[in-house]
Amino acid sequence: MKKVLALYLPQYHETPENDKWWGKGYTEWTAVMKAHPLYKNHKQPKIPLNNHYYDLVNQGVETWMWQSKLAKENGIYGFAIYHYWFGNDKMMLERPARILLDHKEIEINFCFVWANESWTRTWYGLDKETLVEQTYGDYAEWEKHFNYFLDFFKDIRYIRVDGKPMINIYRSKNIEKLDEMLLCWDMLAKKHGFPGLHVVVCNSNGLIEDRLSHVDAFYNFEPTYSMKYNMRFFDKTLRNAKIALRLFFNHFKKMKTVERIEDTNKAYKLMSKNFRKKYLKPVYYGIFPSWDNTPRRGYKGSIYVKSSPTLFCDFFKKTYDLSCENSFIFVNAWNEWGEGCYLEPDEENKYGYLNTIKKVINNE
Repeated sequence: MKKVLALYLPQYHETPENDKWWGKGYTEWTAVMKAHPLYKNHKQPKIPLNNHYYDLVNQGVETWMWQSKLAKENGIYGFAIYHYWFGNDKMMLERPARILLDHKEIEINFCFVWANESWTRTWYGLDKETLVEQTYGDYAEWEKHFNYFLDFFKDIRYIRVDGKPMINIYRSKNIEKLDEMLLCWDMLAKKHGFPGLHVVVCNSNGLIEDRLSHVDAFYNFEPTYSMKYNMRFFDKTLRNAKIALRLFFNHFKKMKTVERIEDTNKAYKLMSKNFRKKYLKPVYYGIFPSWDNTPRRGYKGSIYVKSSPTLFCDFFKKTYDLSCENSFIFVNAWNEWGEGCYLEPDEENKYGYLNTIKKVINNE
């Protein structure tokens, strides 16, 4: 059975830290609702269908129930939930996952993606300033982190491969003692009755992981992975020159031009090259429905034009057909509204992207 996982962002509730950094009441919806067109025919803001601006804490159970039902009805096997553990007892955005854990009536499979990056203001196109630093520590830190996971690993809904809880790591190359940490986690998993962990590291636009002793698979984070690693030298040079030119005019000429405009169909063609690659470990292919992160980054953002449920359908079918049995397909994302990258229904496409997944899986 091929299983579709949707990356899931939990930043739809207030936190003291976000109130301090971005203003009282800040959630992901804040930037989404403030977005506006940056050029003619630019479709912003993105509006959830029926203005469903949910809160994952104050409406946590209700929202999880709605999302899980919607996902299951359209062929989504589970959510890969972003997890923010910064070390030194610092966590962020953990409350929605705890609500999910505490309410067994929410019928959705899930796993974690450790989004192990420092948080900076550059996320919103502002001057670089570290808000929360990512650290990794030593054995005591690793054991504490594993013990946090343990309650989730024991949940019957938590995704396992051959009995091993699945843990995904976004920036594994940032972890200096990766092998030591994964060996520690594997030993702790066995101590608690599991056959080990199923460790999946991300292929993105960063360095590719080559320390594979305790790694079981890769997943491709798209479109950034293929845009960096699958583009021909000439095309990459031309693309970078266009971006540099826009950067120049924005900085020195005080113009307002979106700096990165890409073609979704071209991105899909680059992603097709992954089907012919030889990997050192099994790979879980990735796909994205659309992308426009200008709500977060303004003119410094990236927009993938010509996205549509029809185009997505064609490439998703190809990805699904060429994926190995018993593997996963990572969709970026379920609800990255600030990046214009979501499966949830909106006013423009309604249930178009979700219906596409259902159609392909059911071979309709």
